[in-house]
Amino acid sequence: MWGIIPAAGIGSRIQPLAFSKELLPVGSRLEGGVERPRAVSEHLIERMLAAGVDRLCIVISPGKGDIVNYYGARIGAARIAYVVQAEPAGLCDAIFSAAPFIAPDEDVAIGLPDTVWFPRDGLARLPAGLLAFLLFPVAHPEFFDAVVTDAQDRVREIQVKQPDAASNWVWGAFRMPGRVLHDLHALWREPGRGDEYVGTLVNAWIARGGHAVGLRAGTTYADVGTLHGWREAAALLGQAASAEAPVLPFRAVQSARRA
Repeated sequence: MWGIIPAAGIGSRIQPLAFSKELLPVGSRLEGGVERPRAVSEHLIERMLAAGVDRLCIVISPGKGDIVNYYGARIGAARIAYVVQAEPAGLCDAIFSAAPFIAPDEDVAIGLPDTVWFPRDGLARLPAGLLAFLLFPVAHPEFFDAVVTDAQDRVREIQVKQPDAASNWVWGAFRMPGRVLHDLHALWREPGRGDEYVGTLVNAWIARGGHAVGLRAGTTYADVGTLHGWREAAALLGQAASAEAPVLPFRAVQSARRA
């Protein structure tokens, strides 16, 4: 199973930084009994591995070599490939930059590397074989992509940063078969489209007969793209530490496997 991580954004909301926003320290890990800071993107990768991801495609911009230096060729049991998004052309363009790697019969999970959310096994709860969104309740859905579902959890509409959003449940990650990824890519490439946001593209796909579900399994969600969000994520991780099992540090896993 592939995991696509769009990490090409400049992080303008939280600049200035001396490094890529995906490496912003949030939370910590133990390494040889010593507590060390943990990059925010590690939290997404941890959740992808829990869902069965064994191959990662991290999409970066030309100036983000620090992400390659940080993660290298693997993390835990997952191999890593890197794709360069030449121009900052939006989230859809970043995701579809990884499309050549994905076979139609392979599943793919997609998440945002500057977010922290619970439960950790949220992606693993999504059904296989269809486009499925992991949904989280938020106080201000107008800042996100609000997902409107029916009584059977079918997605009716995704409202992108809409001031009067009809739902306070927003997507934080999603999963789909490779064939659906390629169908969405083909639609995105049609003349007059080139959507920047996943929500508008999925709306058009549903209008043409596509089927997607939204699972309200998320409990808490923090967007670390702002300083306020960074504080929320740090507090969230502190609260969760006593309620959930300690996180297995990735670099310790790598060391153990090399040994």
